Amino acid sequence: MSRSGSSSGREVILGIGGGIAAYKSCDLLRRLQEYGFLVTVVPTPASLNFVGATTWEALSGRPVLSEVWQDVPSVAHINLANRADYILIGPATADLIARIAQGRADDLLTNVVLASGAPKLIVPAMHPQMWLNPSTVANVETLRERGFIVMAPEVGRLTGSDVGQGRFPETAKIIEQFQEIVGWNSDLLGYRLLITAGGTREPIDPVRFIGNRSSGKQGYAVALAAVTRGARVQLIAANCELPDIEGVEIIPVETTADMARELDERFFECDALIMCAAVADARPVRPSIEKIKKNELESIELEPNPDLLASLAAKKSLSQVLVGFAAETQDHLENAAQKLLRKNLDLLYVNDVSGGAIFGSDMTRGTIITRDGGEIVVSEASKDTLANVLLDQVNFRLSLPNV
Repeated sequence: MSRSGSSSGREVILGIGGGIAAYKSCDLLRRLQEYGFLVTVVPTPASLNFVGATTWEALSGRPVLSEVWQDVPSVAHINLANRADYILIGPATADLIARIAQGRADDLLTNVVLASGAPKLIVPAMHPQMWLNPSTVANVETLRERGFIVMAPEVGRLTGSDVGQGRFPETAKIIEQFQEIVGWNSDLLGYRLLITAGGTREPIDPVRFIGNRSSGKQGYAVALAAVTRGARVQLIAANCELPDIEGVEIIPVETTADMARELDERFFECDALIMCAAVADARPVRPSIEKIKKNELESIELEPNPDLLASLAAKKSLSQVLVGFAAETQDHLENAAQKLLRKNLDLLYVNDVSGGAIFGSDMTRGTIITRDGGEIVVSEASKDTLANVLLDQVNFRLSLPNV
């Protein structure tokens, strides 16, 4: 079972103008999604003559509106504007450019543009005579003066037999320009990452369990950072009460046995496993199917849980990267170094959890230990920051030749 939700920092409004090049933006939408962006398509009413709302909804997986009046209670133009991290409009016709330059708000897209302070990239496409018309030239200059990035159209064949400047740029060039604006890092594009989060729980009876304090925040931070950097991410989440991350396949589990089953099913397909979850060390030998009465709860016979990471490490290929976590209260580095070697890991992050520190917090501090004996000290930092530091190390190792 998997779930989907949303997260911030990756939201793109893809505006579609009413030109024949609208069909090319179907590919642009797909490429943005591959780079980890969450895309909402806002077409102008005229553009629906070329590509319909059904197509955009099918490709984006999101509802598509083109008029302010279609869903009045949601106040769509404000909600979309507030949610957008970036706005990319392509193709932009001469009419659409003129309306934006004049500050008009006569459809949903122009309303969103007026209401949003997000960076905006406009990709024109039109007949050469329209592109070179003094009105269009002046409108483009106005937009650039206001901070819009406006790409110049390419020279090539247009509708019919006409040739000249006005052709919609190739998707790769638009993505390259957008990347300069966003400054995103897509170094994990094409890699498959398997991540665990949270803490497993072992039932004593239907009410009680053996567990730990792990909230899952670090695993979720790694998953969000990974999908933002282009990776295909599966997140095995043990008892986490956190918002789902759109674009990440989330597999909820409860016990160590549940997690072991999901890991075994997916491990051989991943390029890297990042084991953020805190796995319970032991479980009751005979959990009760009925609630144990208080006066009968005298002792619990335990048995050790299997070492999930060590068992997977014994099966890993030369190309796979394994990352572990260690929570220690004493002799942190010494214990972590032994754990790294014992479990055959490439990287291990160790932190001091004395007094319950780190668990449930948005901040962390500790040390990343590498297989070759290196140490990277992480001073007081957000778990989002640690996520990217770890992924930098994972990416470096994934790029090494298999020897």
